[in-house]
Amino acid sequence: MQEYVVNRPDEGAMEQILRENSGNAAGAILRLAWLAGLLRDEIQHLTWEQVDFLDGSLVLPDRKVPIGRELSDWLQALRDGRDRSQEAVVLSDRDQKPLTPQSISRLARSALDKHGQSQVRLIDLRHDFILRQLEEHDWQYVSRITGVEAAGLNVHFAGHLEEKKISTRIHRETGVQIDEFALWKLLRTEGISPAGIALWLTWQVGLQLEEIVSLTWDQVGEDRLCLPQREVPLAGGAKKALEDLAKQAGREGPVLTAPRSRQPYDRTRLSKLVRASLVRAGLDDLTLRDLRVDCALRSGGEGQILSQVRRQGWTTRNEVMALLSISRTTAYNRLKQLVRRGRLTQVGTRYYLPEKVVPPERQEAVILEYLEREGFAYRQDVARLLGIDVGQCRPVLQRMLARGAILQDRQRYLLNKKSPSDKSPSDGETLPPAVPAGRGSSAERKV
Repeated sequence: MQEYVVNRPDEGAMEQILRENSGNAAGAILRLAWLAGLLRDEIQHLTWEQVDFLDGSLVLPDRKVPIGRELSDWLQALRDGRDRSQEAVVLSDRDQKPLTPQSISRLARSALDKHGQSQVRLIDLRHDFILRQLEEHDWQYVSRITGVEAAGLNVHFAGHLEEKKISTRIHRETGVQIDEFALWKLLRTEGISPAGIALWLTWQVGLQLEEIVSLTWDQVGEDRLCLPQREVPLAGGAKKALEDLAKQAGREGPVLTAPRSRQPYDRTRLSKLVRASLVRAGLDDLTLRDLRVDCALRSGGEGQILSQVRRQGWTTRNEVMALLSISRTTAYNRLKQLVRRGRLTQVGTRYYLPEKVVPPERQEAVILEYLEREGFAYRQDVARLLGIDVGQCRPVLQRMLARGAILQDRQRYLLNKKSPSDKSPSDGETLPPAVPAGRGSSAERKV
């Protein structure tokens, strides 16, 4: 296998070359390769319709490439100097006709050689663009604007970077929020492509990648998939996508096969296709696992969990384990997903509907506002105020007592007006309806 060589150009020489080729075909070719990372074929076929001056980008068939002010202004000037009879951006200086691939390479070679860049090829200008982007941005962004898969970035370019490695892991500080509009748009774009089918079967049916690559047409029923270990319902977009694929490819053998070889996809290849599709759509931090979890929540538990919370007022991990007959870890992950999606709010070990409870980060401010208004409160008042159980109030009140924000007089809690560190919430904050003071238990009223 031929070694993947990257010859980075001298930046000063490139700037000089561009200045000397300010309005000719060579200048257009070199700018599009070095400043936008376009391939030779993309340079040859680029049209003015693909140049979005308003958005500052080049809209290619498989990706959108942002362009800086320098390149945008240069292209605008180039277009203003044309008679608009040709749609192609790069034209011959002699007859104003589109260039052949060989002519593009020859013009680039001549301009580079003139300034001592004889080892630099046209493709190296694209490579240099990729490396400059990797030095400033994360891999998801670079993959999206260059069309190079994550594995390719790591194999071919990591050695030229200071850290010598490109991390392709997705690190999140918070849970993923699935942009369903963007995902639906992607699914419509992909249609019945291998990536499209894989996304449908993951998001709406909950299949794992191994199940998708081994899926055969004799396992596809009218309304369900009959897998070796289980049966799963088939409906909606996933069912329609498989029906459309069957009309085109027939109903024999594996469901997904490579267009040329007609051989089944392996797990790695299909994973790369799906990953590239998600990155191009701007869904950089979304994984197939995220889609499976979302499917599980929508079809296998979310409704039951939320119904239990509405009926009981709250739920716990152990109750979800018993309700859905799942493991402790699975119950934890499903509850966390519901919290991340804003369907539940966690307070301690219990999970509530968001509209029924004050979130933990607002609890102390709500208590201080109530004490400022009412003068004092019993623990049951605080529980009703926050929408939680009486026992869950204790940790909150203990923290506020330890910090000196409030005082305790037997069973009553009062605002410590001498404490300079705590203030009531600012004007305009919405608080839950206050519980009138004194509506505690009979034992509390006797104190």
